[in-house]
Formats: sequence, structure tokens, C-alpha cells
Amino acid sequence: MKKPELLIPASSLEVLKTAVLFGADAVYIGGEAFSLRAKAKNFSKEDMAAGIAFAHEHGVKVHVTANILAHNGDIEEASAYFKELKEMKPDALIISDPGMFTLAREICPEIDIHISTQANNTNYMTYLFWYKQGAKRVVSARELSLEEIKEIRKKIPEDLEIESFIHGAMCISYSGRCLLSNYFTGRDANQGACTHPCRWKYAVMEESRPGEYLPVYENERGTYIFNSKDLCMIEHIPEMIEAGIDSFKIEGRMKTALYVAAVARTYRKAIDDYLESEEKYRSNLDWYRAEIAKCTYRQFTTGFYFGKPDENTQIYDSNTYVNEYIYLGIVEEITDHIAGMPDNGEHKRYARIEQRNKFCVGDIIEIMKPDGRNVPVTVLSLTTAEGERVESAPHPQQILYVELDGEADRYDLLRMKKDSNQ
Repeated sequence: MKKPELLIPASSLEVLKTAVLFGADAVYIGGEAFSLRAKAKNFSKEDMAAGIAFAHEHGVKVHVTANILAHNGDIEEASAYFKELKEMKPDALIISDPGMFTLAREICPEIDIHISTQANNTNYMTYLFWYKQGAKRVVSARELSLEEIKEIRKKIPEDLEIESFIHGAMCISYSGRCLLSNYFTGRDANQGACTHPCRWKYAVMEESRPGEYLPVYENERGTYIFNSKDLCMIEHIPEMIEAGIDSFKIEGRMKTALYVAAVARTYRKAIDDYLESEEKYRSNLDWYRAEIAKCTYRQFTTGFYFGKPDENTQIYDSNTYVNEYIYLGIVEEITDHIAGMPDNGEHKRYARIEQRNKFCVGDIIEIMKPDGRNVPVTVLSLTTAEGERVESAPHPQQILYVELDGEADRYDLLRMKKDSNQ
């Protein structure tokens, strides 16, 4: 049975390293231009080069998004961007626009091109078209069922790869081709600046009664008429593999390292368990479900994979995420000495982190390890980079040395369950 690629998003160099260490076969990232997540941090030229080098050192591929629908004014700058990418040698470019495709083929023909879901890839003739142009992979439209993907697999060449989303946010518009953001705010979703108006709350106003707002009810549960549940296929790994999908894609290039670590680690284990034996996979379903539920999410759906979604795939009463865990930071190094503090011979073990959210001495937190273990520990002490002992860490991105009553290792992730210390 062919092992599918696990493709994980990354918004920054820190998140890329997390994805690599927590189980990704490949990561996809965006530069500071030409990416459909303009609000994401994205990668500077220097960070992109460092990220590609780090991933390649660990045997992981890097795909770079250049999937905007380009206007005339974008072409010259895009040419320069592809020349930069040629030097950095990512493994693939993700493109939706035929003009951008043509540029990439001319400037860096040695880099594989993957056709973005934005290109509305809904039938095997579309796949064959892109194959003839030289594409290596096509990302399926999210509107396809598994049966349709199976049929596509049968009718395209074996060396043309299929990539499909397996987890993450769903777009209300066809393959993400949305005009709402541009209409309401002047920020074009197809140029990477979506304001996510699908998550807003709506009302109806009758023309002759200005100022009188009537709630929009699809049913008695509420008014968030465009707000889809998140895709989650953790319980359907066998069906995804059997459909002939080559790459399982996680959505979320604006997510934190905590989200990426949890999703990557869980899907890595689920895929590996199933390839070892279906019995092992089935026996671990409760663990997968529990770990996925520790990510931020908007309830779950299987999207279009088993037929057209109905009203049960929408959330009508809220636009907020379920979020049970707080991200504290990644262990950057382990040391037995802190600069500026006297060496009293104790040689305690400190985890150096760049802190992301507040926590305190005495808190019970969790070490999240790439191998699947979650280790509960108590914070014994906190020390600043200047050698000052503190009782709490209220300042985001402060460098801290954390003493724990359990053993952390470099690149472990620290998190805390909300209200766990109250």
C-alpha cells in the first residue's frame, strides 16, 4: 500500500521546525508576496532559505505557495520572486494562475509545480490538462467526493499526483474563490487578503425600513449562515488512502505551533498505525479523537467526501473556535547554567523558551513530545534571560529559563490546559 505524504502548513520558521519535528513529510509555506494568506506572518527571504535548509536536513520537502490570481501589476515582481526561489531550491511551487504557471515554468523549470485548489480542479480532464502543461501534482477541489477522486485516479497517469485536504477550515465559496471580502472591505481574497466575512453575523434590512434589522434564521439555532464546521478525516484514513490520494493536506497557514504540532503528530501516528495494521489504527481511534480535540477547531465535518454537505455541517450560533489549551512555547535548548547567575554547583536542568502566554511558578503544564507522549509537569522556577527569578511570565516573547519536575528535551512543546491551575 502506497504511503501518502503528510503535508503540514507553516506560518513562520518556528512553526516550520515544529511541523518537521512533529511528523510532516512536507511543509507548505508562503513568502511575503504572491501567497493567499497575506495576513499570515509568512517568510522573509532569509527565513525561507533557513526553513528549506532545516527541512531538507531532516528529509522533509518544502512547497512554496504562489497561488494568487495575478493582475498585470504583479507579473514583473513575480518574475523576480521566481528567480529568488530558483536559488533557494524548494521542492515545489503551488500555483493556480496560468500566467504564474507559465512564468514559473520558464524561470525555474527544475522545480515541480503543484496546481492549487484555487484552480477549481473538479474533473479528470482538468487534471489531464495540467499534466500536459507539465504539472507534477493537482490539488483536488474541496467539493469532490471520495468516489469522484477514485474515478480521477483511474483516468490520469500514475505519475500525476493527487493532493487533497484532510483537516482544517472549510471555505463557503467554491474552492475558495470568494468575492465577499472584496465587496465588503476592499480586501481581495484572491489576492491573499481575505477578512473572512463568512464568519460574521448577518441580519436582513428591508429597504423601506432603514435601521430595522431582522435576524437571519436558517433554523432556530442562530444566524451565522456561512460558517462551516472544520474538516476532520482522522476517522477515515483508510478511505483516503484507498481513494488513491498521494498527499494529505492540513489547512492552516495562520495557525500556531501548538496547533501544527498537535495535528501533525496525530495524523502522523494515524497514518503510520494504519499502514502497520488496520487493527492498530482502529484500536487507537479514541486517542486520535482526543488529541485532535485539543487543537483549536469549529466542531468537525467530513465535508464533501461522503456526499453533499447539509445544514448539519454549518454552525449557526457562534463563530468562535473551541480552544482548550494555551500555547506556552517551544524548548529551544536545555542548559544547566543561566548566564548572569552564580554557579553554585547544583547544575539544575533548565528549558529555554520564548514565552507565548502567561504561566506561573507552581502551574501544572504539559510537555508535548514528538513521539506522542504528553508529560504533565510542575513549573518549579522561572528565570529571565538577565538571571532574575520571577513568579510569573506575563510578557509575550520574553526569554525564560524554566525549571520543571520532569525532563524536557530540545524542540518539545509546552502547553497548559485552560483553567487547569485554578
